[in-house]
Amino acid sequence: MSDPSTENTFDFDDTRPGDEAIVDTAPVLEDDDDYDFDDDGPVLPRRPIQDSADMDITPMIDIVFLLLIFFLVSSTPDKNTAVELPPARYGVGVSEKNSVVITLAPPEGSSKTAVYIANGRKGSPLPANKAEMTAAIVAAVENGFFREKPLKKQVLIMAGGKVKRKEVYEVEIAVSKADVEGLKIYHGVYEKD
Repeated sequence: MSDPSTENTFDFDDTRPGDEAIVDTAPVLEDDDDYDFDDDGPVLPRRPIQDSADMDITPMIDIVFLLLIFFLVSSTPDKNTAVELPPARYGVGVSEKNSVVITLAPPEGSSKTAVYIANGRKGSPLPANKAEMTAAIVAAVENGFFREKPLKKQVLIMAGGKVKRKEVYEVEIAVSKADVEGLKIYHGVYEKD
């Protein structure tokens, strides 16, 4: 009769070039209670980790960005080249004929901002008193909306480059006090004549 310890064994012969023959002679057990789990080891040896053939392109990307920045900073654009801009598809210019134009600009020789009911510094500026200025703006907007021909359904506020936003806001508040429904307010930049 044969030895009971080697009765149910399997021989696995797995040979690869460069590897030794691996033989597993563990007994096949019917019950897990008889098996010692502490002696578990790999049946096959691990394959050696091979170096990847991929190239790291991070330094190359860094060089490309550095070159791009260098050429952007060191190049000078040609100022004489004119660019033809296409007309705007959806924007419509504000017509001075259909608008009450209010200009905010300092008078000649002054640094304080004045308000004119005209396109530019035409005529005399409105009073500096806030209540009087508001009353004059409301009268001009209502007059243009109800009495002038053609009727002026919008207000164009033109402000010079050095005018503060607060001063433009005060004019907007004065325009909004006019008893007019559906009035549109537009803004523009006043440039010297």
